[in-house]
Amino acid sequence: MAWWLALQGHQVRVVVAPPFYPEWKVAKGYSWWRFTRQKTGFVLPKRVPAIAGGDLSVCRCPIWVPAKPTGIKRILHFVSFALCSFPVMLMQCFWRPNVVLVIEPTLFCGPQAWLVARLSGARAWLHIQDLEVDAAFEMGLLPSGLLSQFAYAVERFLLRRFDQVSTISVNMLTRLKAKGVAKGVLFPNWVDTEAIFPLSRVSSIRQELGLSDDLVVALYSGNMATKQGLEILIEAARSLAGNASIRFIICGDGPAKARLQDLALGLDNIMFLPLQPIEKLNDLLNLGDIHLLPQLADVADLVMPSKLTGMLASGRPVVATAAVGTQVEEVVRGRGIIVKPGDILALAAAVGALAVNSEMRQKFGQAAREYALANLSKEAVLRRVESDLVAVLR
Repeated sequence: MAWWLALQGHQVRVVVAPPFYPEWKVAKGYSWWRFTRQKTGFVLPKRVPAIAGGDLSVCRCPIWVPAKPTGIKRILHFVSFALCSFPVMLMQCFWRPNVVLVIEPTLFCGPQAWLVARLSGARAWLHIQDLEVDAAFEMGLLPSGLLSQFAYAVERFLLRRFDQVSTISVNMLTRLKAKGVAKGVLFPNWVDTEAIFPLSRVSSIRQELGLSDDLVVALYSGNMATKQGLEILIEAARSLAGNASIRFIICGDGPAKARLQDLALGLDNIMFLPLQPIEKLNDLLNLGDIHLLPQLADVADLVMPSKLTGMLASGRPVVATAAVGTQVEEVVRGRGIIVKPGDILALAAAVGALAVNSEMRQKFGQAAREYALANLSKEAVLRRVESDLVAVLR
């Protein structure tokens, strides 16, 4: 988003942590304790024409990253970044930005973003990727009671102070209305449909793994968190262990990976892949004949999985665990199969049904690609966001 806005001629400054996700470990070449600043001078990527006036700089601030994140450790993790980034944010008052945009997670950075906006005469915009307060208590990451009452009160107070609040799905907008946000803006996750697309050839990763063309791959690619319900994938693979034509592949990293590998011991129809480099993302998504999207019922409309955009853009059918009426169910309907969260047999049956029906896979996959092109393309989404950024100044 920052690159795109700079390409349109805007002046963009980013205050961010070093990369650490999904491994929960600061990436090689970065430091968790140092402040670093990268002034691009706006070095343009190849194939992108220069637009006068565009500028982008990035300041990375220290953050404590726990190896095994728990509820309390996550709070300390977020607080460490909020504290370390605060002086950097205050310095932006001298720059006098027009808009200060803060992304939730984490809401701990909300107060400083609002303060800097007020001190510099800018508009304050809060964009919500996850309703992290709801998720923390509804998933049991933090205990309810006085703590939850205090957290919800602070959240409501902050939400009403921002000039603009946006989020990534219609159902999340509905939740925001219940929290006192009368007029939120829809700002969905996007996908670069020119970078992610159905391949006319066999995926190079399939060739590297030595998988035959007639083997149907059911792929999960993403973060492996402890409260994500990924165990259902292992159990579904177990129930389909007698079907030699289906192979489950789980790709990515995260705190729950070791436990999932232990659960999968003895299963020949499942394999794990490490996190793949970005240049291999399209080949990875095309590796799957079927995409798997497990979700816990507790977080149905608290988050909207960003990985779904790539699944749809790759032109493959999706099997998702989601309740009727949720945003995931509405998006996947007609582009895959929806099963009840936690229903192992239904998930296995859905994978099995798609595995034996190539016409159904093609039909759902084509519908998924068309949806991505019409609703999730990077250019269309960011053009709307740019218009909203200009409108909020008025």
